[in-house]
Amino acid sequence: MGLAEIAEGIEVTERQDERGVATVDATDATLAQRLEPFADGLPCSPAAAATVLEEYTGGAAVGAAGRAAGVAPATAAKTLHLLGESVSPAGPTGREIVRDWIAGDLSRTEALELSRLSEAEFALAAYVETHEQIEEACAAVEGVLAARSVDDEQPLDDAVGDPLDRL
Repeated sequence: MGLAEIAEGIEVTERQDERGVATVDATDATLAQRLEPFADGLPCSPAAAATVLEEYTGGAAVGAAGRAAGVAPATAAKTLHLLGESVSPAGPTGREIVRDWIAGDLSRTEALELSRLSEAEFALAAYVETHEQIEEACAAVEGVLAARSVDDEQPLDDAVGDPLDRL
């Protein structure tokens, strides 16, 4: 078989079809019902957490998802963290600085200065460092966050606010 025979029938196109992420939900329960067993560990009601997840995976920023659910943007970010989404506004060095502050090795003033985080960002980073994800809840919503399509927008921007708003 020659190269010409192998290439026979191949068509060249100018763009590729958008495929997205395939998700499979084999449960009959709603998202809120799946979150109900974890109500005590969530910072909001299971219904609000479900709305945050649905809005966020639909493309809304964290703050907008929180507002749609009737909760504060920071609460929405905390909820997403507990359900398996990476929401820390700090990079690796910033997270290490926050851990040093938690351990008592740095004062809050020093940690804020070194991390270059705003007050709200620092508070969210501290929450992320001190609260583990709820593994069973992550499994209950498996596939929901996988469908999140990320664009050039920063999804956490409206959850922690614009640092310039405080000047």
